[in-house]
Amino acid sequence: MVDPTWRNIHPEFRLNGGFFGVQQLEELANNLKQEKAFKKDIGAFLLDWISNSETLNVNTSGSTGNPKTIQLKKEHMVNSALATGEYFDLKPGQKALLCLPCTGIAGKMMLVRAMVLGLQLDFVQPTSSPLSKMDKTYDFVAMVPLQVKNSLPHLQRVRKLIIGGAPVDLQLREQLNQLPVQAFETYGMTETITHIAVKPVSGNSLKYFEALPHVTVSQDKRGCLVIDAPKVTDTKIITNDLVELLSNTTFIWVGRFDSIINSGGIKLMPEKIEEKLESLISSRFFVSGLPDKILGQKLVLVIEGNPSDEQELIRTISGLKELSKYEVPKQVYFVKTFQETTTKKVDRKKTLEQVI
Repeated sequence: MVDPTWRNIHPEFRLNGGFFGVQQLEELANNLKQEKAFKKDIGAFLLDWISNSETLNVNTSGSTGNPKTIQLKKEHMVNSALATGEYFDLKPGQKALLCLPCTGIAGKMMLVRAMVLGLQLDFVQPTSSPLSKMDKTYDFVAMVPLQVKNSLPHLQRVRKLIIGGAPVDLQLREQLNQLPVQAFETYGMTETITHIAVKPVSGNSLKYFEALPHVTVSQDKRGCLVIDAPKVTDTKIITNDLVELLSNTTFIWVGRFDSIINSGGIKLMPEKIEEKLESLISSRFFVSGLPDKILGQKLVLVIEGNPSDEQELIRTISGLKELSKYEVPKQVYFVKTFQETTTKKVDRKKTLEQVI
């Protein structure tokens, strides 16, 4: 009996320096499953992956809606890994780092890419500064923006970096431009098995996302992105992401349809306001709407860190020429530490609940 595609482990694949075929990988996975925290999750996923089941269950992050469990085909996950390898020109024997939780699709797919493409993968605890206690050089690493910010002094040891989970802000973009790393912002979700579109951060970066091979995009009546990626999903995916469509393979991300704030009849797009505030606020922050008796919803600004002079900050924000008077927050809240999802994304809903 011929092994299914996903059980064909590339002979160049290494995990923390060790060679693993299917049998050795099963032994390792069983050992890891007895460990605590992130190692246990890696072990559980590896056992799922090398099983004969054609599918596996994956949890969505819940960063933009209620978390849910969806079923993915392993064949589609292999195709996603191959597309990433083709786009980023990844070769067998190159070194990669897994520093994301293996509870989410991003962490799982780093393992899949390594097994399919023959990468030499190291895994470390998924902290906010995963490179700080290491001295190795890597060809390919995936991080969320917070990890990137905390890893800036060490990124000269990374050749190619993909960033997902949240947009890359202006300050981080400028900081990355001072480094030799090739950095890319990615667009994707669990349903599309991580990224289906990419845009460079470094150098003369494009403003638009470019779809990976075998992916085309369109819009629905709301102006939201519709993804046709037959190699990684059986049906078209209708998103809640408002986009400016440039072609059937390129688009500009505008914001979330379901995050629009209706304040006194004026529709406000949080993501666009946040983009305009990036030059003023160095900490993590976001804007949102809270119930208001007069306006219906009032625009508020939530900042991570210690409190500062709220009125002075609002006066400074009011002076920004790019902002209309409707885009100036009515109130500022300070939260010591933002709530995060299991995949290290900012959980806006739970953080906002702290404020309320």
